[in-house]
Amino acid sequence: MVLKPIVRRLVPDNVFEQLLGEVVDGSLSPGDALPSERRLAELLGVSRPAVREALQRMSATGLVEVRHGGATIVRDLQRHAGLDLLPRLLVRDGELDPDTARSIVEARFAIAPHVAELAAGRSGRAAAAAREALPSAVETISRADDPASRQRAALAFWDAVVDLADSIAFRLMFNSLRAAYEPAIDALAPLLDAEVSNVEGYRAIAAAVLGGDATAAARAADALLRPATEALVHFLDDYEGDES
Repeated sequence: MVLKPIVRRLVPDNVFEQLLGEVVDGSLSPGDALPSERRLAELLGVSRPAVREALQRMSATGLVEVRHGGATIVRDLQRHAGLDLLPRLLVRDGELDPDTARSIVEARFAIAPHVAELAAGRSGRAAAAAREALPSAVETISRADDPASRQRAALAFWDAVVDLADSIAFRLMFNSLRAAYEPAIDALAPLLDAEVSNVEGYRAIAAAVLGGDATAAARAADALLRPATEALVHFLDDYEGDES
């Protein structure tokens, strides 16, 4: 473990970030035991309550297990972590992780048509304000004047679709995927600009959703997202090959 002393007190967030980094980057492997609270506090130059709070957060994310007797054991993040870890996995040491980016792109493509289909089936019972959000979001996309702005407007469009789908599971999944993607918008937006410039594609989804045509909504979402998804996956494959 390569831990750095923390100068400021009251820093459980900083302690959590350092410990999280050790697990995510592989410095700590599943089954490894963390040092005791006392030893971590000494290494980091912080109070034991700050360490304790950070360890509680690590436990809540599923990354460590506190066993009988007080030992804190690292768990396998592939088996126990949740979607809230995606933002930390997407960008590591300021660099985009292509494997995580690819998985987010693929998940987006797998989920969006189903969300659009649900939204079409349920939009009739939605409040007027929720129904008006879709055409309003499309117009915002059409008026945006740069790739990053268009991408942010597209996120607002999908946010409205998820609202109309009225599914807490898809809402939480969307929140996690958006939180992972937003820090990388400036880097990825140019690669998605052909998609978010396709205003007619968004209009087709909106019309199908608001018209209650679930099949058309799913097909329109597939048609909009498929070209950029395939292009991004190829780009990330090439990027990963260049890095290796």
